Amino acid sequence: MTGFRSGFACFVGRPNAGKSTLTNALVGEKIAITSSRPQTTRHVIRGLVHREDAQLILVDTPGLHRPRNVLGERLNDLVRTTWAEVDTIAMCFPSDQRVGPGDKYLVKELAALGRKKPVLAVATKTDLVSPNRLAEHLQAIQRAGEEAGLRWHEIVPVSAVAGEQVQLLTDLIVATLPEGPALYPEGQLTDEPEETLVAEIIREAALEGVRDELPHSLAVVVNEMVPREDRPADKPLVDVRVDVYVERDSQKGIIIGHKGTRLREIGASCRGQIEKLLGTPVFLDLHVKVAKEWQRDPKQLRKLGF
Repeated sequence: MTGFRSGFACFVGRPNAGKSTLTNALVGEKIAITSSRPQTTRHVIRGLVHREDAQLILVDTPGLHRPRNVLGERLNDLVRTTWAEVDTIAMCFPSDQRVGPGDKYLVKELAALGRKKPVLAVATKTDLVSPNRLAEHLQAIQRAGEEAGLRWHEIVPVSAVAGEQVQLLTDLIVATLPEGPALYPEGQLTDEPEETLVAEIIREAALEGVRDELPHSLAVVVNEMVPREDRPADKPLVDVRVDVYVERDSQKGIIIGHKGTRLREIGASCRGQIEKLLGTPVFLDLHVKVAKEWQRDPKQLRKLGF
């Protein structure tokens, strides 16, 4: 098709800048987990945007941050590798927060890429601020680029939650992509394995309402997803067996809760999403295990998929 564009773009930014929410808004379906807690995203999730004139592959990356352990170092490496491989980069600046040292550090890193690829600036969460505050924020983003020697391809204010300017952002990113054929089948929304998406849904449910020290200590591994053999064809059931890993016995107690109440709540809150994803009823078998200090242990990190 003449003039058809296809390519890869990624959202970058410090933790909790709204990258995953924006990815979901552009795709039109939830494919990346979101949380108010920083450093929720741990995998590079690809979301697909299909249009008559283009196919945009969005790569949602973890937030770049000062690493405190081996896991943090690996997540940062993952972000930088992604930057090198995509056609276009969009950096997210949350409008309800000042442009700070962490943002400026990132802008400098992007400036070091030279002029090899377009870099857009996205002012996210615009629904949370007044027009005057947004105007100040946009000026601060402009200055941050100038100070680092980075010329923004565009600066776009967006609210993923309210759906404001999401379509404009998509148009601007698509315009930067090279001409080429579609890379994925029509209708496919992500290339992530179902096991990864199921694990992420469970991790998001487990993150809700837990104490501050727990989010980074939580890992989820799907061991098995198999159709139950003795079921009639018109009443299928998939057995999903999952291990939730924490680093200490005290954390295990938090996740399980008094007489298992918290673990049951986690299962109940995410079962519907998993059934929607798989298109069939599921029996969810959750177990909580302790893998001591797994974030600092390269061998355990490999076992847990990092």
